[in-house]
Amino acid sequence: MTRAITVRYFAGLKEKAGIAMEQVHTFAVTPRELYRELRDRYAFPLDEEHLKVSINREYRPFSARLSEGDEVVFIPPVSGG
Repeated sequence: MTRAITVRYFAGLKEKAGIAMEQVHTFAVTPRELYRELRDRYAFPLDEEHLKVSINREYRPFSARLSEGDEVVFIPPVSGG
């Protein structure tokens, strides 16, 4: 069964995907599986160990379980000065 997940993109991931957010229908059970699916779709250059993940505005591990209607944000490293 697929679940509808809202995914928001920031920084380099946003640039690569060409969108700030989308609704994804996925069989992914964890953010790890979801990110791998999206990385293949958009050719994201970063591996998951370089990212943080937020589910419904809380930092969570990549092994957390996803539920229908979750909002997922993959947060890349940000530099500035």
